[in-house]
Amino acid sequence: MQRFLLAACAALIAGPALADMTVEIPFAAEIAGTPFACAASYPGLGAAGTEVGVLDFRLFVSAVRLIAADGSRVPAALAQDGAWQVEDVALLDFEDASGFCANGTPQMNRVLRGTVPEGSYRGLAFELGVPFARNHGDPTVAPPPLNLTAMFWNWRGGYTFAKIEFLPAAAMTAAGAAQAEGPGHGGPKGWMLHLGSTMCAAADATTPPAAPCANPNRVAVELPDFVPCASVVVIDPAPVVAGADLTFNTPDTSLGCMSFPNDPDCNTVLPRLGLAFNAFPAEVQRLVALR
Repeated sequence: MQRFLLAACAALIAGPALADMTVEIPFAAEIAGTPFACAASYPGLGAAGTEVGVLDFRLFVSAVRLIAADGSRVPAALAQDGAWQVEDVALLDFEDASGFCANGTPQMNRVLRGTVPEGSYRGLAFELGVPFARNHGDPTVAPPPLNLTAMFWNWRGGYTFAKIEFLPAAAMTAAGAAQAEGPGHGGPKGWMLHLGSTMCAAADATTPPAAPCANPNRVAVELPDFVPCASVVVIDPAPVVAGADLTFNTPDTSLGCMSFPNDPDCNTVLPRLGLAFNAFPAEVQRLVALR
């Protein structure tokens, strides 16, 4: 049946030695099971059951592979579209600069597009993050989507792999939706989930590390039940922040959880992304699921 689904919806492109099939992998953003929209608010999030708006919802994926019937992982060659995909890295952008997402961009991307060798596939695997070789360059000269400086920390830390920002109800003023400038700009202060590499050895923030970071923080995702042309990959941060109080931030730390070591606000968050954090072991990742 899976082979039939692929044949029914994937175009065959003749190659010199074998045929490749075009594949499209759709993604959907949700908050606690509700479709995400920048203008909406969502009740009952986090340990305090907070109502929140969402200021930003973007993430990088890489190393996309379909799982063949024999269990092997077959790399998908991403379409080099000059906008959302370059080499084996893609940006998924679920915000549209409306509502609470005023600092975002109108353009959106919810689909990965590429090709795989003709075959029978039964699952999907990818990484949430940017590979080390691409993570610490100069974004001002990088090709799209790696030229998006809003998703970049600095040369030492590299890119923000996932940027999901919450605005608790207490911070929703009458002008909040239009004036949400974010931390450090005088606008409403939210609770930020920023995932990226940490403990990267470099002389300063403007120097790229020569060796991989001690905490690469790239999340391995495996979806063995993914059915090409039938499944939708769902990104829902509600289970990830379920143990965090979105109304509170530990003094003298970054707003929310920005992946930095020894930040107590990450204690229940990074483990639910499948990452060990300080003394807390990794759990099964809860950000990505199927529908």
